[in-house]
Amino acid sequence: MSGFDNLNTDFYQTSYSIDDQSQQSYDYGGSGGPYSKQYAGYDYSHQGRFVPPDMVQPQQPYTGQIFQPAQAYTPTTPQPFYGNNFEDEPPLLEELGINFDHIWQKTLTVLHPLKVADGSIMNETDLAGPMVFCLAFGATLLLAGKIQFGYVYGISAIGCLGMFCLLNLMSMTGVSFGCVASVLGYCLLPMILLSSFAVVFSLQGMVGIILTAGIIGWCSFSASKIFISALAMEGQQLLVAYPCALLYGVFALISVF
Repeated sequence: MSGFDNLNTDFYQTSYSIDDQSQQSYDYGGSGGPYSKQYAGYDYSHQGRFVPPDMVQPQQPYTGQIFQPAQAYTPTTPQPFYGNNFEDEPPLLEELGINFDHIWQKTLTVLHPLKVADGSIMNETDLAGPMVFCLAFGATLLLAGKIQFGYVYGISAIGCLGMFCLLNLMSMTGVSFGCVASVLGYCLLPMILLSSFAVVFSLQGMVGIILTAGIIGWCSFSASKIFISALAMEGQQLLVAYPCALLYGVFALISVF
């Protein structure tokens, strides 16, 4: 036994001591700062900062309700452009630019060649009346056995383009293509009367020639009168009436032959 005790006391001899373990510390940060901790006991001490009481913002008490937060803004409903009901909306014809009063006044101006034309009304771009008169002219030609819708629209487009260029060269203010097409279309109304006569009577005799010449003069005089009043071209009515007579003369040839 004495030999075993001696072996036990001499077994695993080392210089390690428990007292050294409690004194040993581990610095993980490498700077000895607040992250330095000892193995035996952790030191969580840190340096505090002094804040003046007047710099501390007081917390506002919550005044809302649970599941009902306070609303930050009041949403506004979009207001309609013309009002809250359909009574404030403009009529559909007014939105499309169709005014029956102006159409009637232009028609009376064409039917009455000696009537003074209103330049403010004649300077509008109104194509509703001219489209109706072109369709009526083609329909009367159709009743006479002449299918000439393509010629009517083709000659009208070429004639409007030529008068547009001519009037812009002659006038100081200038004119739009829609205004030229509107005036020439309204002044086609007497030509509808000529094509209506061609349905019942033959226009290839002397009476027909005189009637055709009168209708051409009527159309060209009305168109030139409207152009002069709308564009303030005083003293140039004959110069404007001549190309208008050439244009309406082509329509008269379609009606007669």
